[in-house]
Amino acid sequence: MTEPLDSLLTALDLTDTGARTSEDIFTGPSQWMPLGRVFGGQVLAQSIVAATRTVEPDRAIHSMHGYFLRPGDVNFPITFSVDRIHDGRSFSTRRTQAYQNGLPILSMIASFQTEDDGFEHQDAMPEGLPEPESLPSTATSLEDVRHPVAQYWASQRPFDMRHVTSPVYLSVEGERVAHQSVWFRTIGDMPDDPALHRAALAYASDYTIMESVMRRHGIAWATPGLKAASLDHAMWWHRPARVDEWLLYVQESPTAGGGRGLSNGRIFSRDGRLVASVAQEATIRLPRD
Repeated sequence: MTEPLDSLLTALDLTDTGARTSEDIFTGPSQWMPLGRVFGGQVLAQSIVAATRTVEPDRAIHSMHGYFLRPGDVNFPITFSVDRIHDGRSFSTRRTQAYQNGLPILSMIASFQTEDDGFEHQDAMPEGLPEPESLPSTATSLEDVRHPVAQYWASQRPFDMRHVTSPVYLSVEGERVAHQSVWFRTIGDMPDDPALHRAALAYASDYTIMESVMRRHGIAWATPGLKAASLDHAMWWHRPARVDEWLLYVQESPTAGGGRGLSNGRIFSRDGRLVASVAQEATIRLPRD
């Protein structure tokens, strides 16, 4: 059960090549995926790690905005270049570009801040939801499906994902609504490094967020001919959290059109703290009749 988590930690342990132009250069491996395309959450998390390596330890990431430019190939490593755009008294800004074969596959800008005091408020965590222990895991939901993607999701992902309502892996059950909630945590214990937990949170935030669009239109992952890909991804970290403890991901889609769907997400700790917010636009298409 820990092998997928070891794979995640290996992917996030970037190598400083020692090369310097006007930017800092790092490299990292690509995790295997059954369809040969690099998981977007992996590139996001690695880009965050690369940027974090170039700021002072007392500055934590609080926001990032990234664009997926090309699909990555799992057969090749990824090179990350970090531009130290600005360092102010309290904030630092970094741009990370991820490359394969000399071409950018992701472009991201992230902001880091020293710890500060200020006003405090947050949305309340939804009440009355079932506890994660009472819900089936992805492994349980897909263990009998003999398809490489299903088997990978069932046993090779580093996170345990548990949908509050039925998942949309094979079919969409119940009312066609543009919202859902998912409990998640890593399948094993993580190191205590808070920066690593922030990067891993970004990794997991890309798993299910577009499903709020899919659920609204009755589209399951197994729908024949489905083409879905993240276009951009934005994230804000509000409060510290551990990804090896249960977190609730509340997702909703306010609109879809033009072959694109927008999804928003809020991530809560089990004790009700709002720890992060997410927004993503994705392209979701089916073959024309």
